[in-house]
Amino acid sequence: MAGNDWVNSYLEAILDVGPGLDDAKSSSSLLLRERGRFSPTRYFVEEVITRYDETDLHRSWVRAAATAGSGEERNTRLENMCWRIWNLARKKKQLEGEEAQRTASRRLERERGRREATEDMSEDLSEGESRDTVGDISSHGDSTRAGRMRRLNSMDVMDNVMENWAAHQKEKKFYIVLISLHGLIRGENMELGRDSDTGGQVKYVVELARALGSMPGVYRVDLLTRQVSAPDVDWSYGEPTEMLNPVNSDNPQEEGGESSGAYIVRIPFGPKDKYVPKELLWPHIPEFVDGALNHIIQLSKALGEQIGGGEQVWPVAIHGHYADAGDSAALLSGALNVPMLFTGHSLGRDKLEQLLKQGRQSREEINTTYKILRRIEAEELALDASEIVITSTRQEIDSQWNLYDGFDPILERKLRARIKRGVSCHGRFMPRTVVIPPGMEFHHIIPPADGDADGDGERNEDKSANPDLPIWSEIMRFFTNPRKPMILALARADPKKNITTLVKAFGECRPLRDLANLTLIMGNRDDIDEMSSTNASVLLSILKLIDRYDLYGHVAYPKHHKQSDVPDIYRLAAKTKGVFINPAFIEPFGLTLIEAAAHGLPIVATKNGGPVDIHRVLDNGLLVDPHDQQSIADALLNLVSDKHLWARCRHNGLKNIHLFSWPEHCKTYLTRITSCKPRQPQWRRTAAEFDSSGSDSSPGDSLRDIKDISLNLKLSMSLDGERLEGAGTLDNSLENDAAEGKVKEENVDVTMSKGVLEGRQKAGATEKEDTAGACKFPALRKRKHVFVIAVDCDAASEFCDIIEKVIETVSKEKYAGPVGFILATAYSISEIQSILVTGGLSPSQFDGFICSSGGELYYPSSSSEDSPCGFPFVVDLDYRSHTEYRWGGEGLRKTLVRWVASFNDKKGDGQVAADEPGTTKHCYAFSVKDPPSIPPVKELRKIMRIQALRCNVVYSRNGMKLKVIPVLASRSQALRYLYVRWGLDLSSIVAFVGELGDTDYEGLLGGVHKTVILKGVGSSSSKLHANRNFPLEHVLPVGSANVVQSEGCSEQDIQAALVKLKIIKG
Repeated sequence: MAGNDWVNSYLEAILDVGPGLDDAKSSSSLLLRERGRFSPTRYFVEEVITRYDETDLHRSWVRAAATAGSGEERNTRLENMCWRIWNLARKKKQLEGEEAQRTASRRLERERGRREATEDMSEDLSEGESRDTVGDISSHGDSTRAGRMRRLNSMDVMDNVMENWAAHQKEKKFYIVLISLHGLIRGENMELGRDSDTGGQVKYVVELARALGSMPGVYRVDLLTRQVSAPDVDWSYGEPTEMLNPVNSDNPQEEGGESSGAYIVRIPFGPKDKYVPKELLWPHIPEFVDGALNHIIQLSKALGEQIGGGEQVWPVAIHGHYADAGDSAALLSGALNVPMLFTGHSLGRDKLEQLLKQGRQSREEINTTYKILRRIEAEELALDASEIVITSTRQEIDSQWNLYDGFDPILERKLRARIKRGVSCHGRFMPRTVVIPPGMEFHHIIPPADGDADGDGERNEDKSANPDLPIWSEIMRFFTNPRKPMILALARADPKKNITTLVKAFGECRPLRDLANLTLIMGNRDDIDEMSSTNASVLLSILKLIDRYDLYGHVAYPKHHKQSDVPDIYRLAAKTKGVFINPAFIEPFGLTLIEAAAHGLPIVATKNGGPVDIHRVLDNGLLVDPHDQQSIADALLNLVSDKHLWARCRHNGLKNIHLFSWPEHCKTYLTRITSCKPRQPQWRRTAAEFDSSGSDSSPGDSLRDIKDISLNLKLSMSLDGERLEGAGTLDNSLENDAAEGKVKEENVDVTMSKGVLEGRQKAGATEKEDTAGACKFPALRKRKHVFVIAVDCDAASEFCDIIEKVIETVSKEKYAGPVGFILATAYSISEIQSILVTGGLSPSQFDGFICSSGGELYYPSSSSEDSPCGFPFVVDLDYRSHTEYRWGGEGLRKTLVRWVASFNDKKGDGQVAADEPGTTKHCYAFSVKDPPSIPPVKELRKIMRIQALRCNVVYSRNGMKLKVIPVLASRSQALRYLYVRWGLDLSSIVAFVGELGDTDYEGLLGGVHKTVILKGVGSSSSKLHANRNFPLEHVLPVGSANVVQSEGCSEQDIQAALVKLKIIKG
């Protein structure tokens, strides 16, 4: 067999290399990892496993086994090696089979969920629900009926369109927040390719921010990122703020003001004085969210003074880029109650599938390396919270987002059609996916001369370019004949960029080698040994291939280039009548293809991903299978050898490139933002009222002194969620799309903001004055410290005992200002009342009560007259309105009831039952008889997401209770709400938690607040965290100075922990 001849030759090559395979001490899969130096053994093993069937490998082993008995050491080693490689191939096949089973199972689950969702939406499906009836506004939004993006005949037409659009937007003054956390971001001289985190996304977000800041109707754009003050990076990344100068500085914004324009704002979070890869940032996301929240609120007040007439100017949208920023944007969106947008750039599920298909690592090994499961959960949360998901291509929607539990394109079309017709969606929500290709800055591009349009660049040599450009000299020094057409590839030395296949194609095609040169721009490097292991391995593989094919004098691979050199590199390739190639296995978009086209370069690109859409519009090159080496060589040879084909592709690219301009992108972007339903904090307190009320309040005032915060519980529900007579004003249908009910509830919510209740007008003047004074401003803002008791205990008696110890310990100390206490727990308010009575505690000792795992927020009241249950608490209706977003209401309840019935049928009647006392308007509670029998949180979240129901699922009390609350509600989010609503300083918070706790436990550890972990408390909850979406250690801020663990749970231990945190003096 020919295949076996190749296998046998590879095996002989491996044997000749040395004993690397036999001497390996680690697991077999570890042998395939790239470790920063080229290993011929691993190279040949990988070639054998990926290119040949296991039957061929088995035959080679049989042949080797037949010679092993000869007694020669080489034959024995050959047999042993064949056996091990054969087993590696079998393991690869096994991993592929397991992944195929998971894919099939996921497909069945999605079909079942879609069927149940459709049954709930009982109205017959109309014709509009069977196809996408909502057309796109953008010229490069979703595809038109013909499947092509709209083309404009000239730049003049586009200018007229932009002028008309600008006339309608000039009166608006938007504030937009963009978030991109990882990598090194600055406005000028971007170090693209410095590492895997500083790539095309960095360029994209900077140019998007700059372009948006120059658009009519946009007053301010903030690009939030991480502040990095480390010795191994430039000082500029440590600057708190950097203004992005407009592209056209000669035409500043007409409505420019003191704070207008686009800015990079760097928020400090994570390890100080250290630049870390994105995989290590996950534990520090809450710290970023708190810092970003503070920045946005302070700037909103400043913008309110400048352009808002004293009213805070909230962001019109928060846009997260990549999974880490999507997670952050979801939390910020929930804390501020403003719309969220999300762009994935590259997606975790797609990457996981690609890595599993390679068969080099198991799922567990992949997760350890890339924290991939944490990334996927962040992307699922982004889907839960986003109004709009922006993609670069249709392929990203159909092939990548389609892998997620929270997105189903078929169900999305049905829901969109129902919304358009004003029909109830029964509590189901799906983000709108919109295709908006990235834009490009054209200001730095020198238009090709007329003669160059036909490929005759030589006659314009002296006019169009300077032959003494340093980067040109740096590249041309590699070539024996620098005048030959240049094949240009610009990508990181990353396996997925597939540069090695390109070099093989070039090296094995003699006509192509004779006709052209190859230039590889693979980022910047000083020393290969200092590169990341993956990048170094790829680069060394390329160097070996250059040596194998003797490509010296034909291939350039410069070590350094500046970002400002990139246009000149494109121009050099175009000048030599060259071709640009992107051979990546899969390319989410392919911004370099647009850049190349703008410089007059025809393209050869992968047929997987965004290049398909780009080619459809530009029609300026050829698409190839990135796995087909011969196809790549043929496409390159066709373009460089056929002058007419080359000239036509060049002409088409230059003619249509304006469709990818940033102004066109931003016009579509802003149109989409304005289509979102406006959301912002519902109270209408001006900054002036906020400040003046604070000045009138005594430092000793407390929320415990507020009689009712202008809340009339007679208009609401009972504290246990029971509906009262005459509560019709709150009786909406529990569906966000029931307009009449929404209006009624908003009317009730307004009563808190106005501070006026008709029912209390008969009260005496003294009572009026007391109520007004109390409602002016709760004193959380005045607290020197706020102690949040968020310990999760199995028994109420243990919880009560810890409360008493914390209060007793804290009360003994002297502080520079007043202190307060907040309870944050999964208990309902009625259960809290019972615990307080049992422990002899008074509600007035606390500033607030975060109940039902963050589903409800209450304050103490000095009077229980207005409470239907006689409890001295009042509910915060503003908080309910704040967390109402995407709450499924009755549709969610019905699905949960159906799930409980199905579960009880399988496991036994009564295993899960509704917990009526614990159920409230924003919390559906259930009791669990046998916690080990119920599915983990991730499974229940998956079920809800597949049916387009957005919620937060929490197991509490060691799995004995199940709480389902709004998707952006949680105990940690409730604390952020108190900052937004009442000015509670988050850095003044000291949270007490156990060693473990409820399934929302990790949310209480990160952030700018301080945390005391009480040793020995909550450790029995370990089973709750045993089957998570991602390991708990991937999100815990290990080594943070804000987190300390006590030696025990006594008053002395608590006191010692507070001394470590410098809350009290030792």
